[in-house]
Amino acid sequence: MLKSNLTGYAFILPNIIGVVLFTLVPMLYSLFVSFTDWDYTKGFGNYNFIGIKNFIDMWSDEWFTTSLLNTIFFSVVVVPATIILALVIAVIIDRYCFAKLPIRLMMFMPYISNVVAVAIVWVMMYSPWGPFTQLMETFGWKEPPQWLGDPTWALPAIMLMTIWSNVGYAIMIYTSSIQGLPKDAYEAAEIDGANALQQFRYLTINFLSPTTFFLVITTFITSFQVFAPIQIMTRGGPGSSSNVLVYYIYTSAFSFYKMGYASAMSWILFIILFAITMVQWHGQKKWVSY
Repeated sequence: MLKSNLTGYAFILPNIIGVVLFTLVPMLYSLFVSFTDWDYTKGFGNYNFIGIKNFIDMWSDEWFTTSLLNTIFFSVVVVPATIILALVIAVIIDRYCFAKLPIRLMMFMPYISNVVAVAIVWVMMYSPWGPFTQLMETFGWKEPPQWLGDPTWALPAIMLMTIWSNVGYAIMIYTSSIQGLPKDAYEAAEIDGANALQQFRYLTINFLSPTTFFLVITTFITSFQVFAPIQIMTRGGPGSSSNVLVYYIYTSAFSFYKMGYASAMSWILFIILFAITMVQWHGQKKWVSY
């Protein structure tokens, strides 16, 4: 028994060491740094302890509050839109499409494509001569805005790109769950006179609630950590209209050299994500009801 346990621990030991060295230790170090005003360009040891000043000052920082609100707005729009679209498309593909596998692979391609390449393609699509702008003009929108250069439309434009990129992943997750749904329940519903829409509403949505719960948590966390599209497409602009929390943390640390302030904001982000996850886990029993 002891030998078997030691063998098991030996297999997971490299992973444990990796988690400790590259996750737990950096987290604890960032917590320590968050109580300092540390200019990391001067090397280790030049710590100026300021207590909780960083945590207090950020709430009067307009850039921080704007970034936090933009992040919340981004997540509140992207998460439901991605999940609803993915669920509907996955069901349509499963029921009504031929060549299902190639279609699913095509939908999944944006998710596995390089985010830099995807962002650059969308920058060109949003240009005045790009396909997206031309499409809007075809639909009758005269003088469309300069999407990424407009304070009102910059963040929604990035949201649209993010939904397009991520919906394929959610479709694949839903597809794997749909293929395992009980066929007899649908046959009984059909015999009782339920149409396709009623089956979707009362059977499919309920059966897929555990999958939806998983996607809500993972997509919410991912959306709160959005960085690359902002960095490549707008750099938080125009002004602070598309600045999100992770990008502001990055600029505070590596552009303004405020590592302590950036670490404090990182811990606020961690607390927010932890609280959201705990609330969702608490509601899991009510949500997963089938």
